[in-house]
Amino acid sequence: MRPRAAREKPPRDRAPSEPDAPPRPRLPPPARGRLAPRPAPSHLAPVSETPLRRGWTTGACATAATRAALSRLWSGAWPDPVTIRLPRGETPSFPLAHRAEGPGWAEAGIVKDAGDDPDVTHGALILARVAPSAGGVRFRAGEGVGTVTMPGLPVPPGEPAINPVPRAMMEETVAELASEHGRPPDVEITVSVPGGAALAARTWNPRLGIVGGLSILGTTGIVRPFSCAAWIASIHRGIDVARAAGLPHVAGCTGATSEAAVRALHALPLEAMIDMGDFAGGMLKYLRRHPVPRVTVGGGIAKMAKLAQGALDLHSARSQVDMARLAEWAGDPALASAPTALAALEAAGPALAARVAEEAQARVSDLLGASAAADVVVVDRAGRILGRAGP
Repeated sequence: MRPRAAREKPPRDRAPSEPDAPPRPRLPPPARGRLAPRPAPSHLAPVSETPLRRGWTTGACATAATRAALSRLWSGAWPDPVTIRLPRGETPSFPLAHRAEGPGWAEAGIVKDAGDDPDVTHGALILARVAPSAGGVRFRAGEGVGTVTMPGLPVPPGEPAINPVPRAMMEETVAELASEHGRPPDVEITVSVPGGAALAARTWNPRLGIVGGLSILGTTGIVRPFSCAAWIASIHRGIDVARAAGLPHVAGCTGATSEAAVRALHALPLEAMIDMGDFAGGMLKYLRRHPVPRVTVGGGIAKMAKLAQGALDLHSARSQVDMARLAEWAGDPALASAPTALAALEAAGPALAARVAEEAQARVSDLLGASAAADVVVVDRAGRILGRAGP
C-alpha cells in the first residue's frame, strides 16, 4: 500500500488521496552505491589488508530515490542506476529496488547499504514519492518516517524528521531537474521506510520526541564503518602527515559542518584538517605525545558540551550530555530538564555556547599540557560560530 502520512502530522500536511501503489517488492540484497574513483588522502589509507567498507546514509538514499522518481515523472525514464552528488562532491550510483507510479506521481526505492557499520537501518527500503506541490519543495513523512514533536532538534515540531542536509540535497536535486526539464521546482516529496517504526524503537528517537518512525539523517551522505581502532589509526596518520609537512596548526572536528567553519575561520589547508569525529581522546592524547604548536577543536553544542564535561568519546552511545551541569553553567536550573543541549542553548542564548567553549578549551588544554596552544569553536548546524575560547 502507499506510504501513510504519520498520524502526528497536522491536517495541512496530510497527503492527498491517490491510487494505491503496487505491493512492495521482495527486497534484494542491500544496494552498494558506486563511488567515482578519487585518490584517497594518505592519512586515510586503509589500515589493514581488508579495510571496512563505507556505506550510505538514509539521506543519500532518499535523495537518490527522489532523483529517480522525479526523472520518471518529468522525462518518462527511470535512471537505473541513479547517480547523485554528495555534499563533498562524491558521485555514488544506486540501483533501484522499487518503482511505482500513478496519475501525477512516481515513487522509487533504494535499499540502504550501511557498509560494515552496525546500523539499524542497514537493508531498509528507503522510498521517495514525488508529486506536484502548491509551491516550492515540500516534505511529508510517509510510513516509517518520524515526526518531530519537541523543540531542540534541527527540525521544528510538526515537521517530518528529515534533517537539514538531506532536505538541502533533495531540494538541490529538484532544482537541477527542474532547470533541465523546464519545469517549476514545485514538488512534494514523501519519504517512507516500510518497517521504520519498529526500527525507530531501537534508536534515540522516542527519547527525543520523534514519533512514528525513523529520522532521515546524514551530513556527508556517507556512513563510515564503526571501528575505533581503524578510525583512531587514521587520526594518528593525519597528525603524522601534518607534522611531516611542518604545519604549525591542525584542527580536529566532529563533522563536515564544523570542519568547514573551522577551516574558513583559520584559513587552514586541507592537510591540517584531522578527521576527529567522536574520538577526541584519540586525537588529543596522540597530539600530547606528537605535538603541533596549535590545535583547534570544533563541533556542535552537544558534542562540545560532552567534551567540556570530560568525555573523550563523543558518540551518543557512549557518552551523554550532563544537562544538570549545562543548566548550572547557564545559571538556569530549569534547563536541567531540557530534552537536548540544543534546546538548552535555544533557551539560554549565546552565553551558554561561550561557556561551553571555555570549559571545553580548559579540558583540551589539560590534555595537551604545555605542548600546544588550544582553542575550541562551537558551531550551529548551519556552520555559524556560536562560541569560541582560546588564543
